[in-house]
Amino acid sequence: MPKTALRKLTKPERRAQLIETSKQILRECGADALTLGHLAERAGVSKPIAYEHFGTREGLLIALSREIESRHTEKLKNGLLEAPAELASVAGIISSVYIGCAVENGSEWQAMSGALRGNAEMDRVQQELADDYVALIGAAVAPFSNLTDDDLRLRCAGIAGAAETIAREFVRGRATAENAAANLAALIVNGIGA
Repeated sequence: MPKTALRKLTKPERRAQLIETSKQILRECGADALTLGHLAERAGVSKPIAYEHFGTREGLLIALSREIESRHTEKLKNGLLEAPAELASVAGIISSVYIGCAVENGSEWQAMSGALRGNAEMDRVQQELADDYVALIGAAVAPFSNLTDDDLRLRCAGIAGAAETIAREFVRGRATAENAAANLAALIVNGIGA
């Protein structure tokens, strides 16, 4: 019986495979085990392929952060499209999507954040992602606020910080997903509606 040849993955398919394998390594072994060599071995590819896609371990962790944030943003945008035009509903969607992403990516997100703390490129990327998130939630809640643009941006930055902290509490087992989402939604309503 002849062997069937495996189809060679396209570059985007290979990158997606490497990202998924990286998440498995983070979940199973932690951030210290996530090296490009270990990734290549687990994915069944040569080291040069892993290096071609990410360049460095930091490049891999940054790519993982961007991928997680991209999925989060897409879910949030889709949820907001269907939101009733009231602050409580918008706040509920923002909070449930944020905590939902923590449910989905909590352990990987914690490991990545810790592994790249103090890395200048990661700090820049995290600030870029945070600014984009603040702008997105600012646009979503602006119709319900009479704050100045500067004050609204600052409140949304505070909400983003609160969301991260509440999600960490959830990941550490100090809150249920429902309780975390409800409290984040309350912070949004009280911070924007005031």
